[in-house]
Amino acid sequence: MQPPRSKVTTFTGAAPRPSWAIMPMAPPPDFDTLTIADIARLTADDRLPPVERWHPAHCGDSEMRIARDGTWLHQGSPIARPAMVRAFSRILRREPDGGYVLVTPAEKLDIAVEDAPFVALEMKAEGEGRNATLGFRLNTGDVVTASAAHPLRFVEQPDGPHPYLLVRPGLEALVARSVYYELVERALADGASPPGVWSAGAFFAL
Repeated sequence: MQPPRSKVTTFTGAAPRPSWAIMPMAPPPDFDTLTIADIARLTADDRLPPVERWHPAHCGDSEMRIARDGTWLHQGSPIARPAMVRAFSRILRREPDGGYVLVTPAEKLDIAVEDAPFVALEMKAEGEGRNATLGFRLNTGDVVTASAAHPLRFVEQPDGPHPYLLVRPGLEALVARSVYYELVERALADGASPPGVWSAGAFFAL
């Protein structure tokens, strides 16, 4: 059953701004203009809040959910501001029990995640075979280079393979179906056995 979509949460005006919300961030880079080198640099230079060092008391439920398609919802309605979604995504953490929380130095709130917290929507590729590098744009606007530190994995499901990209410890991006087809095309073109793709010196079998 789909959640009601009659209103859009903006966290301004009618909807109260939670005390744990952080200020929206600057717009993400334009993926169309980035080179593979740019993506690799941004991946390496990205400075995230040190959520792994924050251990506040558990404060309840955020009433937020990340749908399988990457949509962020609050009380059943989509959050309209991409900058707010991106800001929330940077205080997201996965707990040892497998659950997800939004965490600050003062508060920790549960958030429901239907599949993976991110979706990889676009891919750029440079080079072939062992010299290839693959860069991905996430639904939050962030960019990630597939590598040994950010591996791709493929999980067989009843509806077909589900590819995932590790964004940061405990947090993955579901690779969109269109991007998965691009990966398959590269794997078949490379002719490796078993079939797979290379990126930044690492091989990921399909």
